[in-house]
Amino acid sequence: MQSFPFTAIVGQNEMKNALILNIINPSIGGVLIRGEKGTAKSTAVRALTELLPQRTAAKCPFRCDVSSDSLCPYCSETLSKGGKIETEETGMGVVELPLSATEDRVAGTLDLEHALKTGKKKFEPGVLAKANGNILYVDEVNLLDDHLVDLLLDSAAMGRNYVEREGVSFSHPSKFILVGTMNPEEGDLRPQLLDRFGMAVDVKSEKDVDTRMEVIRRRLEFEKDPDAFLKKYKKEQKELRDRILKAQKTMINMKLDDEALKTAVEASLYFGVDGHRADITLLKAASAYAAFYGRDRTMKEDVASIANLVLTHRMRRNPFQESAIDEEELKNWIKNL
Repeated sequence: MQSFPFTAIVGQNEMKNALILNIINPSIGGVLIRGEKGTAKSTAVRALTELLPQRTAAKCPFRCDVSSDSLCPYCSETLSKGGKIETEETGMGVVELPLSATEDRVAGTLDLEHALKTGKKKFEPGVLAKANGNILYVDEVNLLDDHLVDLLLDSAAMGRNYVEREGVSFSHPSKFILVGTMNPEEGDLRPQLLDRFGMAVDVKSEKDVDTRMEVIRRRLEFEKDPDAFLKKYKKEQKELRDRILKAQKTMINMKLDDEALKTAVEASLYFGVDGHRADITLLKAASAYAAFYGRDRTMKEDVASIANLVLTHRMRRNPFQESAIDEEELKNWIKNL
C-alpha cells in the first residue's frame, strides 16, 4: 500500500519537524503526537518510510548494528569463534505495534522446553526485535496497557530488550525511535511516561479556509491517482531525504555554544521542569535543528526554536491548565536573556 508523501502534508510544521529531528538524531528519545482525529498524525508517521536512510545491518534475526558494541548472542558468538558477521545494506522502516499485542508478542518468547532438553537457548523474536534500527510506531499509545508502555520505554532508554522466564534469560539489541500518537479525548498518559518521550507535539485541524481546502484537494488527488501524485512530489521527497542525510553527517562534528547550554538550563528552570533529562534532550534536539538548517554550531536561537516541543509535556501544571508554553512568553523570555 502506497503512503501519502511526507512533503505533501499541508501545515502541521511542528509535527513534521519533530519527526525529522528524531531521524537526524535518534537519541532525542522519540516523539508523542497528540491531537484530534483526522489531523494527519498516522499519515505523517507512515510517510516517513520514504525518507529514512539506509543502514548496514547483520544478517541475523535482530539486524544488529555491527559498528556497535551491543550485539545479539548469535553475533557475539560468531565473533568469539573468530568468525565474521555477514552484513547487508537495508533501509530503515516503520514497525507498527497493534494495541491487541500481548507481552510475549512485544518482548519475544523463550522456549523453555528446548533449553531444558538441549541446554541451548531458543528465542522467538518479538516486535522489539523487529523494531531494532527502525521506527517503532504505536497508534493510540494512551490505550496501550501501562506495563507494555513501560516495556517499550525501558527498551528505548537502554537500547536492549531483556526477557527472563523461569531463570532462563535472553537479551538482544533494541534501539529504535519510538513514535506514539493519541487523541487526548480518549485519555492521557501518566506524567512519568510522558516525560520519557523526548518530544511532544499537540496538533489541531486547520482553521484557515484556503489551507483546509488544500488539505482536502491533495487527499482527493492522491486517492484518485496515487502514482501520478507520488511522481508530482518525487523531487521534493528526494530533496528532503538528502537534507536529512546531510544533517546526520553534520551532527558528527556539531559544536555547542556555551550560550546554548545556558539557555537550555535556564529554560527548564524558568518553565518549571524537574530533573535534567529535559535539558539534555533540548540540546540534542537543538543540535539536530541546527544541522537540519545547515549549521555546524548549536546556538541559543536553536534552543529557543524547539523548546516548546521538548518542555511542554514536562511542565508542572495544575489540572485543566493549558499544556503548551505561550509563544509570546517564550519569545519575551529569550529576548531578556
